[in-house]
Amino acid sequence: MDEQLHERIREVVADVPPGKVATYGDIAAIAGASTPRLVGRVLSEDGNDLPWHRILRASGIPAPHIRHRQLELLRAEGVLADGDKVSLRKYRWHAS
Repeated sequence: MDEQLHERIREVVADVPPGKVATYGDIAAIAGASTPRLVGRVLSEDGNDLPWHRILRASGIPAPHIRHRQLELLRAEGVLADGDKVSLRKYRWHAS
């Protein structure tokens, strides 16, 4: 993977503030990545020190294997889910 792109994805994820969320696609578009899957790959390989929990699927739902922990961390920041779904209309971060 292109190290500059990897670092750019990390920078964009780090910019998502507490109480806000973004989708993998949002991060990919801002960072210039060709696919949202690349964002997921970066986070899975090198995202432990990032606010990974603020990144959701396009539907506003967390990935099943991290769902409980992700929703718990978001709830602690004031992001409330309706069941497993977070309202992107209400909580989506818009990069400036």
